[in-house]
Amino acid sequence: MKVTLLMVGKTDKSYIKEAVDVYTKRLVHYIPFEIQVIPDIKNVKKLSTEQLKQKEGELILNALSSQAELILLDEGGKDFSSKGFSKLLEKKMISGTRQLCFVIGGAYGFSDDVYKKALIKFSLSKMTFSHQMVRMIFVEQLYRAFTIIKGEPYHHE
Repeated sequence: MKVTLLMVGKTDKSYIKEAVDVYTKRLVHYIPFEIQVIPDIKNVKKLSTEQLKQKEGELILNALSSQAELILLDEGGKDFSSKGFSKLLEKKMISGTRQLCFVIGGAYGFSDDVYKKALIKFSLSKMTFSHQMVRMIFVEQLYRAFTIIKGEPYHHE
């Protein structure tokens, strides 16, 4: 199974880039993993929130492979523990899922079309994090999930 993290906007904080790189390098020992970045929309001041979400949504949907199952990182989504997340990933691998695509949207969330295409919405926390921080937290949790699946000692209980 291949896992893709699709993000709207680049990561501009060097300390976050470094942390994401650390976990990305670790992840490739477990699964094919890639990060795709959708560039920020230009001239957003001329757009309403709905227009911006629609434009970002079109870019998100166009970036998806036809085989990808879409999972949105969304504050209104289902909560998972680290073990619960690892069980979800393990089920997907066992069921023969070829590609999972996790998406971190723009500042205002996702368009209705993206929500309709999504298999699952899930939340990393009830707390609010910057989009930059979500990238780092998600990649670490993805790595943690695969160490749990493999029975490695990274995750302690």
